[in-house]
Amino acid sequence: MALEVMARAEAPIPLDVAFRVEPGELLALVGHSGSGKTTLLRTIAGLWTPQQARVMVDGVTWLDTGVRLNLPSHRRQVGIVFQNYALFPHMTAADNVMAAMDRADRAEATRLLDLVNLHGLSDRRPAQLSGGQQQRVAVARALARRPQALLLDEPFSAVDRATRERLYSEIIALRAHLAMPVVLVTHDVNEAQLLADRMVVIEKGQIVRAGTTAEVMADPDALRAMGIREVAAMLPATVAEHLPDGLTRLEAATSPLFLPTVEAAPGTRLRVRIMAHEVILSRGRPEGLSAQNILAGKVTRIVPGGGPGVMVHVAVGDHEILARITRRAADQMHLQPADTVHAILKSMSVARDHIARARDDGQAASKTAQ
Repeated sequence: MALEVMARAEAPIPLDVAFRVEPGELLALVGHSGSGKTTLLRTIAGLWTPQQARVMVDGVTWLDTGVRLNLPSHRRQVGIVFQNYALFPHMTAADNVMAAMDRADRAEATRLLDLVNLHGLSDRRPAQLSGGQQQRVAVARALARRPQALLLDEPFSAVDRATRERLYSEIIALRAHLAMPVVLVTHDVNEAQLLADRMVVIEKGQIVRAGTTAEVMADPDALRAMGIREVAAMLPATVAEHLPDGLTRLEAATSPLFLPTVEAAPGTRLRVRIMAHEVILSRGRPEGLSAQNILAGKVTRIVPGGGPGVMVHVAVGDHEILARITRRAADQMHLQPADTVHAILKSMSVARDHIARARDDGQAASKTAQ
């Protein structure tokens, strides 16, 4: 049940955007405040109608201004998770979930709450739940509509960092059970890289770049739109062991990674977000450094920036990391594509919320829509 969206408008902001989200795919709409992200979600949900627009799900048209077709929001089978939860304060968690159902079913509401890790909390009201728990209720309520499309509008912005980390892992795990297209609106590039299959970068109502997260993060125009310091690459790794000195050893493509304790069992597959400005390059393998992580790789390309910097793309096994260095450093090192280099990364330079469990693609074939 693919989701297809096209929207054009002159006001309240100029808008000219079109994209498609495949079944089971999570697409992140990324951009600064006022870029048009939430306006697009409102268009899909039937809460706003642009001058020209078309929204289709699984071949069924929800909106087509060209033929004056516009299904009201209550007739669109869509689930929405807002940043402020929007729960009914006088209702229990189970009642909030049942409020979204065509026919109230307490057993189904309990199942959905269990699915989002709220076992035994169905009788609590929102005031008795933490922010993270309230957000889980909001997700369960969105799924209770048996949506053909799931929309997430800055869903983690109202919770603290530790809660965000847990919610990221839970969303990744939850996706194994979802078959509908999912659209995430966020201004947080870290969030988009950790959670999304593809990204659409929007600036002033226009698409700057659309593609996989790796493709978008390698595009200079997209990087400028998002802010150059946000540039990062995702490197797959597997937890090998927890060491007595407080570090966790991960097995990555060409060498181990040592990071502060990662709360995951040995054998757990992860994705590690490595910021480009934290990577140092060396021609030879350095010795006598305090940095614990030295990854051997090959330069694939060097992309000039708008200022004194360049972005060096380094292949590490079958994957790629990025290093943001000065043009002077690249010239002094005489860097060229195909050169062998060593990427150096301090253990403490990887933030805890830049590590997420890998999506279990092996479960994708068995997903069912909620």
